[in-house]
Amino acid sequence: MKKNNLLWGLALVLIAAAGLLSYRILGQGEGTVAVVSVNGEQWERIDLSKVRRAYDLDITTEYGHNIVHVEPGAISVTEADCPDQVCVHQGRLTGSGIPIICMPHRLVIEIEGGELDA
Repeated sequence: MKKNNLLWGLALVLIAAAGLLSYRILGQGEGTVAVVSVNGEQWERIDLSKVRRAYDLDITTEYGHNIVHVEPGAISVTEADCPDQVCVHQGRLTGSGIPIICMPHRLVIEIEGGELDA
């Protein structure tokens, strides 16, 4: 009886692992889109799963200046001319959750879609 229970337990673990792996692979295939907005208006949409080379976005508006760094699977603010630098210190955004916000410049960066872990 113990051997039969062990085999069923092992089968359940393998099925769960296969399901998790499939979810991770399919979830990333759908893409994770970073939405960059200024003053409530969409500035740019970037599918981070399709980014192959890192690059910078120069966002200069009447509210201020930010450099947004885009890389495969992540986005961050690397420079800002605001006094508090909270957006710069927040670091890389790799999945949905807490957005990057620069209040003085009215800049918001958030991720829609599946999550990427980096």
